[in-house]
Amino acid sequence: MAGSTRGPRERMVFSAAQLIRRDGVTATGMREVAAHAQAPRGSLQYYFPGGKEQLVNEAVDWAGRYAGNRVTRFLDALAEPSPSTLFAAMVGQWTEEFESAGFGSGCPVAAATVDCADSTESTRDAAAAAFAGWTGPVARALTELGVPRQRAGALATVMISALEGAILIARAERDVRALTVVARELGPLLDGCVTTAEREPDQRG
Repeated sequence: MAGSTRGPRERMVFSAAQLIRRDGVTATGMREVAAHAQAPRGSLQYYFPGGKEQLVNEAVDWAGRYAGNRVTRFLDALAEPSPSTLFAAMVGQWTEEFESAGFGSGCPVAAATVDCADSTESTRDAAAAAFAGWTGPVARALTELGVPRQRAGALATVMISALEGAILIARAERDVRALTVVARELGPLLDGCVTTAEREPDQRG
């Protein structure tokens, strides 16, 4: 994703997200970001005059948009679309990553929240917006799958909260057990919230 087709600014935002999800905000330095992105060190000030805070906030924003966009791709790929299979796909992304790459990296939005929620208001706001940018597509997907609109937002929050908690536990245990558990236990509850006989028409355009 950080290939040569991306400009230096975009590469640095992506690299910041990857380093934050591995090391946290505090341990991620601007020079390290530039090296990871294979970008000129002098370009940091040019592209991010607001310094590290601006770069971190843009990385958090990127991560939220990425997570939100993934929801549509998960939904489109489901052979048997349902709230439980959508959640299983969301969980499966992390299960596959942990099993193939290890447990060294988590969610960059969560990492930024932990590091900056009490110290940097702009980053806290960016993290809140990123979670909202993820919750919205999940809620819309649930509505398409037959969940009443008035419940979809709350259930989307439950799904994301359960997933984020399971990611944290999986990293602590170095095991995907928690991810397996939340997918198995939450799936029937989600499907039980479907009240319409057919999916609503796709409004995604």
